[in-house]
Amino acid sequence: MIRTTVPVQGSTKSRSAWGRIGLRLWKERYVHLLIWPGILYFLVFRYLPMAGLVIAFKDFNPFAGIWASDWVGFAHFARIFEDDEVVRVLWNTINIALLQILVAFPVSIVLALMLNEVRNGTYKRFVQSMVYLPHFLSWVVVAGIFTVFLRGEGLINTVLGSWFGIEAIPFLTDPAFFKPLITLQIIWKESGWGTIIFLAALAGVNTSLYEAAVIDGANRWRQLWHITLPSIRGVIVIMFIIRLGNVLDLGFEQIFLMLNPFNMDTGNVLDTYVYFKGIQQGDVSFATAVGMFKGAVGLVLVVIANRIAKRFGEDGLY
Repeated sequence: MIRTTVPVQGSTKSRSAWGRIGLRLWKERYVHLLIWPGILYFLVFRYLPMAGLVIAFKDFNPFAGIWASDWVGFAHFARIFEDDEVVRVLWNTINIALLQILVAFPVSIVLALMLNEVRNGTYKRFVQSMVYLPHFLSWVVVAGIFTVFLRGEGLINTVLGSWFGIEAIPFLTDPAFFKPLITLQIIWKESGWGTIIFLAALAGVNTSLYEAAVIDGANRWRQLWHITLPSIRGVIVIMFIIRLGNVLDLGFEQIFLMLNPFNMDTGNVLDTYVYFKGIQQGDVSFATAVGMFKGAVGLVLVVIANRIAKRFGEDGLY
C-alpha cells in the first residue's frame, strides 16, 4: 500500500513566513547589529530591574533575600496615603511639576519661535550654540554656579547691597525661593535643548503658506498665530504628553543638591524621599512602593492626555 501525505497548509505558510523573516533578517544583519546595543541597554537597565518591583509587595529582609521575604500585599501602598510626610512630599512634587509644565515647558516653544524669526544665519547659529551649552553641564556644576551667585556673600547679594543698599537675601535657605529657583534652573539648563524638536518642526512648515499670507496682507504676528503655531501644534501636543508621563519624575540630582535643613519641608520631593527612605533608613519595600506609585501615575496621565488629544483631532502619542 502506498501512503500519501498531505501537507498541512497552515504549517507550510508558517514555515514560509518564518523563512521570509529569516531571509530579511540576514539581508539586514548589519542594520540589526547597530540596533542591538540599544536593545541590550533597555533590556539590562530598564526591563530586567523591573523584577525587583516585587519588593513593593513584600516586607523585604536583606538577610532572607527578595524571594524569601514575607508577602504583605498592598500594605506599603496604603501607607502612601496614610503617612502625612508622604502626602507633604507628594504635594511638593506636584507643585514643582506644575511650575515646570506651566512655566518651563512654554519657554522652549517661545525660544524656538524667536530663533525661527532670525534671518541672519551666523547670528542664529551663535545664539543656538549659546542656549544649547547649559544642557551639557552636570547638575553638580549648575548647582555650584547658582550657589556661588546666590549665597549670602555672592555676586547677586553684593550687587544688591552695594548699588541699592538692600540687605543680603537668603535665596538658598528661604523656603519661599526654593521652587522658583528650581524652575529657573530648569529653564536655564534645558530650554535651549528643548528647542531642537520644535525648530525641526518649524523647518517643515510649507513656505508657500507664508507667501500667500503676505499677499493677503498678514503681518508677522498674524502669520505666527494662523500658520506657524497650527503647523507645529501636533508636535507640541506630543511633547506635552511625554512631559506628563514624567510629571512626578523631577530628577534626583538637581533637588538633592539644592536641599538643606532650612528648605527640606518645601523641597523634599518623591525622588529624594525614596532615597532617604530606601538608602538612609533602609525601608526598601516602602521606597519601592513609592517609586512604583510614581510610575503608575505617569502612565495614567499619559493615557488620559493621549485620549483627550485624539478627541480634539490630534494624532497623539500612539
